[in-house]
Amino acid sequence: MSENIVETNESKSASRQKTIVRTSILGIAANILLAGFKAAVGLISNSISVTLDAVNNLSDALSSVITIAGTKLANKKPDKKHPFGHGRIEYLTATLISIIVLYAGITSLVESIKKIITPVQPDYSTWSLIIIGVAVVVKIFLGLYVKKTGKAVNSDSLIASGTDALMDAIISTTTLVAALIFVFFKVGLEAYLGAAISIYIIRSGFVILKNTLSQILGERADKELTTKIKKKINSIEGVNGTYDLVLNNYGPEKTLGSVHVEVNADMTVQEIDQLQKEIQYEIYSEFGVIITAVGIYCASERDELSREMKKFVYQTALSYPNVKEVHGFYYNKEKKHIRFDVVIGFESKDRIKELGEIAGKVKEKYPDCEVLPVLDDDISD
Repeated sequence: MSENIVETNESKSASRQKTIVRTSILGIAANILLAGFKAAVGLISNSISVTLDAVNNLSDALSSVITIAGTKLANKKPDKKHPFGHGRIEYLTATLISIIVLYAGITSLVESIKKIITPVQPDYSTWSLIIIGVAVVVKIFLGLYVKKTGKAVNSDSLIASGTDALMDAIISTTTLVAALIFVFFKVGLEAYLGAAISIYIIRSGFVILKNTLSQILGERADKELTTKIKKKINSIEGVNGTYDLVLNNYGPEKTLGSVHVEVNADMTVQEIDQLQKEIQYEIYSEFGVIITAVGIYCASERDELSREMKKFVYQTALSYPNVKEVHGFYYNKEKKHIRFDVVIGFESKDRIKELGEIAGKVKEKYPDCEVLPVLDDDISD
């Protein structure tokens, strides 16, 4: 691949890192200031919900520190032990942030329950209410900015921090409402509100943790991306079809993959070699995806019998509702082998059984041939 393309992608990675660090520093500064003001208001007014809100701001600041550290580590160059780089550290960072959120929520819930059992009357001043109101506005703008930036640079940690900031705005709003209710109606909702806030924080932590662990386990490749990649490969001269696209994620900016393409039987080894290189170059330059291997299917249905066999195989397989795709058909006249790949969706209760039924029907139609089907996983759209 061209050195210019590699340099361009490295430049994008460096720019992404700077954006994440800059946004995180802004979040740290804002959260520390808000935490200081809220802690002062909470202690002076004897308000548990405001004090817990201040603690939550401190946890947000810590999350931003972790995001910066994770981003720095994730951008370390590949080494012998980690040849695919360290990009997945960002997923571990998001996991750690979710654990912090859970801890903050559980701690807050315990304190709120204590206050329900032993109530304490708050004492709000006008300045206290103004500070809480300003905090709401700051958190809304901060949350929208951080979340938007996270989506722009594909950073789960920033998206999680931005979402958390928007939730804080909701929490601060409910705190303000509770304070106004107490000032005007002398009804104390502090401890109960604190408990409700805590449960909300705990739920948010579980959602972030669930999503991050799903990414670490390995999710299905994005449909829009796989569709664009296949369309691009199909547009390259010499490619009759694109199949079995597999994408492995090694971090937000590190995706490796493999693919199979169907070509004409009369292509030379040199032509196939050039085709593979062109596919790798085009996909990396446009999508930043490294295609490590290009498998080859040979289009062999040149005579009437082969075309008849292929048509029967495809019609038979696609008559099953769980079959997503059939490809890679090949008939070996000398050995009388019929080969084809079948993609059976995960909706099937028994994919092996369905593949066996398909093979059985093909064998019944062509009893003199050996039927050799391959079960492909439903990996990408």
